[in-house]
Amino acid sequence: MGQNALELAMSPAEGAGGAYRPDRPITVQARNGTVENVTVTTKGEAVEGALSADRSQWKSRWSLTPGAEYTVTATGLGKDGKTRTATNRFTTAKVARTVATTLEAPFDKETVGVGIPIILQFDRPVTARAAVEQALEVRSEKPVEGAWHWFGDQQVVFRTKQHWPARTDVEFRAHLAGVRMTKNHWGGKNQTVRFRVGDAHVSKADEDNHTMVVKKNGKTVRTIPVSMGRGDVRKYTTTNGNHLTMEKASPVIMDSSTVGCGPGCAGYYRQTVYSAVRISDSGEYVHSAPWSVGSQGNSNVSHGCLNMSPSNASWFYKFSHRGDPVKITGTSRELEPENGWGYWQLSWKDWVGGSALKRSQHIGPTGDIAAPAS
Repeated sequence: MGQNALELAMSPAEGAGGAYRPDRPITVQARNGTVENVTVTTKGEAVEGALSADRSQWKSRWSLTPGAEYTVTATGLGKDGKTRTATNRFTTAKVARTVATTLEAPFDKETVGVGIPIILQFDRPVTARAAVEQALEVRSEKPVEGAWHWFGDQQVVFRTKQHWPARTDVEFRAHLAGVRMTKNHWGGKNQTVRFRVGDAHVSKADEDNHTMVVKKNGKTVRTIPVSMGRGDVRKYTTTNGNHLTMEKASPVIMDSSTVGCGPGCAGYYRQTVYSAVRISDSGEYVHSAPWSVGSQGNSNVSHGCLNMSPSNASWFYKFSHRGDPVKITGTSRELEPENGWGYWQLSWKDWVGGSALKRSQHIGPTGDIAAPAS
């Protein structure tokens, strides 16, 4: 072979024998030339990668699927002007234990509110949180800044710095297959979810004037008389702060046992309500309350929920998407960040501080890059 003849070195080598760790990258290195093109496939699916600035090396971007067969085809150009193509096949090592993941929000093809978080749950504690975070990719049709935040070691949440732009298509890709999450556990599969941020539905409810103003894309569409928590005890005080709508159902059974007052308790209640939109984990809903119509707009008599007339509650129920902001002011009980989706209660500095990588990201149509420090 001539002095300037191209050599293409691949890792792993041909026939790795099922011993190649899935968290190690595929690389193609050119000597005496440049890498011109690399194609890697597994079960017909392409594997992403990138060339170095001098085109001397190609490297896969994400971890590999355990126990999978890969085919690598690389073409390079030598200093002697000649091209060479090389092909390599190998199998990654199998893993005995995997970590299961559940996406709480959003759902695939769901239309959501401008405050929607991306919430990923793990079925066991994750010790390699930075490695997991590096494998999570968000793409947004309209550019935003966002960051991941860990709540304990079994939940990671993505939130934007400001609300999502209305009418934006977003894609979330979890490249977790082959990520080493603990000493003995690995990611088992990848996942892609595409969702659409709909119109900006933002509601502001004031306990003092007993009204909720609902806006769509900045314009008021309805002002609703409400009755909030009567506030004589903490558990019946509506939480103050930045809520998100989490789910809706009709009917819902309201049971005081969920806040520590079971049968036999002096304040025990069990009641069926309709057009119920949940805004926290502490039992707070926006719902129909025909029994309190006389108090709506002038006094607070509920057990913490936002009471509305049946017609207003039905309208709000149909209007709402998961992730719509509902800001409540005027009460003495602050919403905790981990009470439901109270994530907007944290300052941006504190939110980014909960990232394993301690950074935010600029999100665009083709992925994310590190954002400048705030």
